Amino acid sequence: MKWLLIICYYKLIMRPFLSLYVGVKWINIQNLYASSPFVIVSNHNSHLDTMSIMAALPIKQLIRTHPVAAADYFGNSPFKRFLSRWILNALLIKRNRADNDPSPTEIMINLLDKGHSLILFPEGSRGEPEKLQAFQKGVGAILKRRPNIPYIPIFMKGMGRVLPKGEKLLVPFDSFVSIGPKSCTNQSEVTLIVKEVEEAVRKQSDVLLHLFKH
Repeated sequence: MKWLLIICYYKLIMRPFLSLYVGVKWINIQNLYASSPFVIVSNHNSHLDTMSIMAALPIKQLIRTHPVAAADYFGNSPFKRFLSRWILNALLIKRNRADNDPSPTEIMINLLDKGHSLILFPEGSRGEPEKLQAFQKGVGAILKRRPNIPYIPIFMKGMGRVLPKGEKLLVPFDSFVSIGPKSCTNQSEVTLIVKEVEEAVRKQSDVLLHLFKH
């Protein structure tokens, strides 16, 4: 039942809505047709970010891919918990955990080890549109421990204008999701891995700039 709800939501509702009403365009979408597991890493400006990535995934990957979200926000009510688990397919992580709780890194690695994939927004919170904030170290800690698992860099443009932080009304606006090729890190230090991943996401921003010039 859960997988059917997820497929219907993203493929029958969100994909047409994002494409036809919002104006989302996916660049190099074939790069998402990768074997599991993988870690998608993207900038973050809007609540539409997760929807735009998940809606682009092939069905086989969709039901095994989990956006990582804050439990104190997306799990602070029964309805949000139901929506996060049964519709969005999210993995909820506690930002303020008790001493006996497993670390977020352990939770995510355990899921990767089961063949599932993750969507991470290393900036942490939604920032200003198209202004990339410094990446946090979590993605580096995960890829350091699982260097054989590839990451897929994504840069999104326009989402922060369609649904800015703090707003509830959508404003249709051409938006772009530039998807880079999957790569495995060749670094062994967390800070260097974070830098490598951040540069890969910035490179996808450059891809969009190049497209707009032509």
